[in-house]
Order: sequence, then C-alpha cells, then structure tokens
Amino acid sequence: MAPEPDGHSRASLADRYRVLLDVGRTLTGTLTHEELYQAIYEETSKVLDADGFYISLYDAGRDEARIIFFADRSEVRRTDLVYRGSDSDVLRTGEATLVRDRLEHRSLMLLGADESEITRSGMSAPLRWKGRVLGAISVQSYQPDAFGQVDLELLQGIADLAAVAIENAHQVSELRRKRREAEQVEQIGRALASSLDPQEVLLKIIDAVLDLVDHARGASVWLLEPGLTARVAASGGEPALPVGLECKLQGSPFADVADENRSVTLDDLRSGPVLPPEFRDHVSGGSGVAVPLTVNDEVAGILFCDSPDDRPMGDDQVRILQRLAGQASVALGNARLHESLQSMSLTDPLTGLGNRRHLRMHLDREVAAARRGRALHAVMFDIDRFKRYNDTHGHVAGDAALKAFADILQQQNRAMNLVARYGGDEFVSILTDSTDEGARLYVERVVEAVAGDPILSSGELGVTWGFASFDSHEMTTATDLIAAADQDFYRRKASQSQGDDDAR
Repeated sequence: MAPEPDGHSRASLADRYRVLLDVGRTLTGTLTHEELYQAIYEETSKVLDADGFYISLYDAGRDEARIIFFADRSEVRRTDLVYRGSDSDVLRTGEATLVRDRLEHRSLMLLGADESEITRSGMSAPLRWKGRVLGAISVQSYQPDAFGQVDLELLQGIADLAAVAIENAHQVSELRRKRREAEQVEQIGRALASSLDPQEVLLKIIDAVLDLVDHARGASVWLLEPGLTARVAASGGEPALPVGLECKLQGSPFADVADENRSVTLDDLRSGPVLPPEFRDHVSGGSGVAVPLTVNDEVAGILFCDSPDDRPMGDDQVRILQRLAGQASVALGNARLHESLQSMSLTDPLTGLGNRRHLRMHLDREVAAARRGRALHAVMFDIDRFKRYNDTHGHVAGDAALKAFADILQQQNRAMNLVARYGGDEFVSILTDSTDEGARLYVERVVEAVAGDPILSSGELGVTWGFASFDSHEMTTATDLIAAADQDFYRRKASQSQGDDDAR
C-alpha cells in the first residue's frame, strides 16, 4: 500500500475504513479483558509499525494511570507501571500526540533494553468514551520519524473502537460479577436459614469474599473480645491467617473499626508501624480493607480482606465487603442465640487458652497438612494432685494454679502452635513443624518452669505429660493423634504411680 502524504501508514487512506471496520468487528466480539488487550495489540500491529506498544487505563478520581498491557518487539511482557495521569498530555487533554524524534523528552514510558537503545519516535491516542478518557494506547518505534499524521489518525480510530470494546468488556465483567455476588449471597442466606452452626456460615462468607473481591488474596473474620483484643474465628486464602490468632488492636487502624463502627482501608500491611505485630508476622505486604460486623448496633467483629496489590481497594470492593459483612453479622447474631460469644471466639474463659472446640478445628487443619508430610506432634499435660489441692485450698487457689500452668504453656510455646485447655486440669499443646527432639525440649522447659513457679512449686502439685507424633501410616484423624498422646500419658502416669509405691 502506498503511504499517504505526511504519513508512514501501511494502510492507504482508501483502505483505512476497511481496516477500522475489521478492527471493530474483532474488538467488539472480544469480551474478556485479557483477550481484548491482546486483540487491540494484534490489530494495531497489522496496520502500524509497532516496535513497542502499551495500553494504560486511567482512574481520574485518583489521577492514576496504570499500564495493563505492554509489548516490545512482539514480546508481550508483564508490567505494573503506574504514573500520574495529569503528567500525560494525552490523558490530561484527551487529544492524540505525535513525537517524530527525541521521544525521551516527551514520553512517560520508553521501551528498550538499555539507555543505548531506546525508542525514538512514537504516538499516543486517548481511549475516549462518552466524554471520559478511559486511558490511552501508544505505539513506539526505534527509528526516528516512523509515524506521520495519517498514522496518528488511524491510531485514534483504533483507540475509539478499543474504548467501546473496553467499556463493553467492563460492563460484561460487572454483570458477571453481580450475578456471582447474588448467587453467593443467596447461598449464604440459605446457610443462615438451614444451619445453627455460625462457623459454617462464616466459612461461606470467606469463600464469597475470595470469589467476588478483585485481587483478593486472603479473607478472615475476627471476633472482638474485652480490651480491644481480636481473635481470628475463620479464614481462607493463601496464606490464611491462623484460626485463633490473637491481636491487640490498641493504636492500630483496626481499633477505629471497633470504636467508630466504620470501614478502614490499609495501604501497607507489612511495614505499617501501627499495625499489630502479631498480624504483620502473617502477611507479606499489599493492601487491605477492614469492615465492621455489628450485632444489636454494637461492633462484635471485623471482616478483613487483603490483596497483594499495593493500591487501596476501590469503592466497589468495599461495597461488596460491607454487604457480606451484613450477612456475617447475622451469623454472629445467631451465634449469640445458640452459644456464648466466648465459645464462638474459641477461648477458654478461665485460662485464656483455646478451648476444646478450637483444638478440634485447629487439629483438623493441621492433620490434613500432616497427611501431606508436614511434621505434627501433640503433648498432653495433667496437673498432678490437682483435685486434692483444689479441695484443700479452695476453688480460688485452684483457679490460680490452672491460670499459672496455662501461662507457662503459652510462654514456652511458639506463636504458630496452639495450646488448649482440654478439660479440667488437662491441657494439650499442638506442635507444628517440630521434631521429636524439639517436642522433648518443649516439655523440659515446661517442667522446669513449673518447678520455678511460686504457685505450682509448693510441693503439692506436679505435672505429667504424654507425647505422640502423627504417623500417616497408622493415623488418619485428629482423634487418633490425641488418643496416642493420651495412651502415652497414662503409661507415664502408671509408671509414676508405681515409682511412688516403690518409694513407700
């Protein structure tokens, strides 16, 4: 095709309309964003010498443009470049621009492997739709004076068609998302109507968050306890916050959710100095949103969602979370009717350790990992002669002894492990990713701490323990592991009793 005057297009003026018609048919028939961006690039490359090419989308409210497709010499690459929209003549004015040479003085993005070889000329056209600038497409060349006015007009024609296709794809995506949202909410509603187990409902809400919120990495429900403390009651995603993880919220943005009953966005999860350290230990950066869960007009918990993206989540994502938080609040209200909030929060009220329900939930998850090869140990503890001590000194003294022993178990334990009150004066420690030697050293530290405790070292109390490691050849359930630790405990108890008899 002969080039037009003042232009370098491979398409003649007569052919341009046919080209645009073909582009229009291709783009309007492409509904997913990823396929659409690839199609825009391929159709543009057919009629323009595009050594380099990119598409950016513009958020006018934030004055933020993000490059979402990038190709250099036919190689499509991933990028996450963000720039201020007002710095771009194309986005600011909504008019196409042409640079014949010295592109480095005009462009926000240059292509090329190093400074010795960078694109020389280029042109950009705005993606315009109903008076709004949605973004821009840009074509670049490693040669000077590679494009002319005809090329610019052709690129603008492609951009106009691309803008319609992008908006169509957005509308289709939004309709699909709303349909999924309605289906998820309906499922949660059915669960609320058919189940008295709030945990089942909370897990469905976690699944809905991960499905509906764009770029969601993890989701969790936290229950508030006295003293602005929050404990994770349900979680999902990768990585999921450990169920039972406890955080002190004072001085953190999470406290604003609890105190002021309002949603809070978090821009820097990893290094934010005001975030609870217990929380930061389990995230790897990115952003998040925390939404209040209210029961009887009081904040009873927090629905939290995080994303690997450093950008704060948009209004649509926050709206979805708030809608799902309403369903979670109903689940918590049902929980108050069918069990105490302390039971729901998985905490033993006397010692502050996990309760038996918490132990069961934690073990089910850890045993699943142990079947895949992860090391798992259980240690069962019993306070010797506790009943006699309690009968002699009274329940207040007995409670103080239980609390003292619980504190020792918690202090000697790693944060990733769980200590739970199994019942009465029996306690269980679950050790993940520990060796037999590590478990033995943990028991030795506990026994040594008991001997040095002013309450427990009175001579009237002692401690007996039993140990078991998960064996995937002989065990299949959490019950099998606890039963093995229990058997070892009774063997040691019997041996201890025999030793006492021999001593007498």
